[in-house]
Amino acid sequence: MTLNRRQALALLAAGIALPPGLAVAARPGVTLKEAAGRKGLRIGNAMAGGPNRFENPAYRALTARECHAIVCENATKWTTLQPRPGVFDFKAADAIFAWARKEGLKRRGHTLVWQEDRWAPSWLVNYDFGAQPGREAERILSDHITTVTRHFGDDLYSWDVMNEAVDPATGELRESVLTRRLGGPVAQIDMCFRLARANVPRAQLVYNDFMGPEAGATKHRASVLRLLEALKSKGTPIDALGMQSHIGPWSDLEAKGGKAPFREWRKFLDEVTGMGYKLVISEFDVSDKALPGDIARRDAGVAARAKDYLDVTLSYRQVTDLFMWGLSDNANWLRSQKSMAMREHGMPSRTTAFDDELAPKPMYEAMIAAFREMPPRG
Repeated sequence: MTLNRRQALALLAAGIALPPGLAVAARPGVTLKEAAGRKGLRIGNAMAGGPNRFENPAYRALTARECHAIVCENATKWTTLQPRPGVFDFKAADAIFAWARKEGLKRRGHTLVWQEDRWAPSWLVNYDFGAQPGREAERILSDHITTVTRHFGDDLYSWDVMNEAVDPATGELRESVLTRRLGGPVAQIDMCFRLARANVPRAQLVYNDFMGPEAGATKHRASVLRLLEALKSKGTPIDALGMQSHIGPWSDLEAKGGKAPFREWRKFLDEVTGMGYKLVISEFDVSDKALPGDIARRDAGVAARAKDYLDVTLSYRQVTDLFMWGLSDNANWLRSQKSMAMREHGMPSRTTAFDDELAPKPMYEAMIAAFREMPPRG
C-alpha cells in the first residue's frame, strides 16, 4: 500500500499507526537513477570511509545501482587533502574516485574552501602570515586550489568551490583567517572561483550553502542573494548554487499548511535562477527528530517531508543534480549528531531512503514519485 502526502500526514496527526502494508519491497522495480534519469536529473551520493560506507561492498553496490555520480563527504576537504603546510594527501579521495570511475559513476568535488575557521586546518588558522600577510594568504590559497584542482583535473565534472560563507544567525558574511588578509569575504570568494576556473575551465563551479525554505532562514536566504548579486557584478565565474537540503524539524514546512515557507522558497529560487544560475541539491536528507517513535509513522513523516520539498524544488528545470548525503540511515551524518538525531525515543535516526540493512523505505517511494511528476530538465 502506498500513501500520498495528505493521507500520511493525516494519520500522523491523528496518532494512528500506519498499516503494515506500507512496507516497500526489498528490491524496487525502478531505481532512483532510472526514474530521475528519464527526466534528465543526475542522482548522486556522498561517499566516505567506514564499515557502513565505502568499506562495505554491499553499500558500494547500492550506490552504483542507484546513482549516476558520487562526491566525497570528507576526503576532498582542505583538512584532509593538506593536513600540514605544503603536504598533500590524496590517497583516500583517489581510492574512492578510482572505484567510481570503474563503476561508470561521474565524480564531483566538495569543497575547495570551507569558510568558517573551525573547519579549516589548524595550521592555517594559527599560521604566521609574516610581514606581507595579504601576499602570503594569496600564495597559500592559490597553492591549495591550484594543486588540488590540477591533481583531479577534468576527472571531476563539478566543484563546490566555496562552502557556507554566510552566518545563518546574523545573515552576515563570515570572516576567516583568509578573508581578513585578502580584502574581505567578497574579494576572497571571487579569488577562489577565479583560481578554480583557471585550473579546471570545463568544471561546473558551485557556491554551496544550507539555506532552506524554513521561516527561520529568512536572513540566510537574503544574504545568499546579496552575495550572489555582488559576485555576479564582479564577473565571478559561478555556475550554480548548491543547496544543502538537510530537511528536518527546524524546517517548519508544515506551518500554515506548508504554503507560507514554500512561497518564500519559490521567491528565493526565482531570484537565483533569474540571475542565470543553475541549482544543485547538494546534500539531501530528512531529520526525523520531531516525529513519533513508531517506525512506520516516522518513516511516513520523513517520506512526506521529502516529497513536499522535492515537489517544489524540482519544479525548477535549472536543478541539474540531486546528491544524497548518505544512501542508508547508518551512513548518514545525522546518526551521530546528538542535537539533531532521533533521541527522544531512544532510537537511532531514520533519515534516508534506505535502512541499515539497505532495504528501501517510504522515502524511496516518495523520491521516485517526485521524479515522475517533475518536468524534464533542459
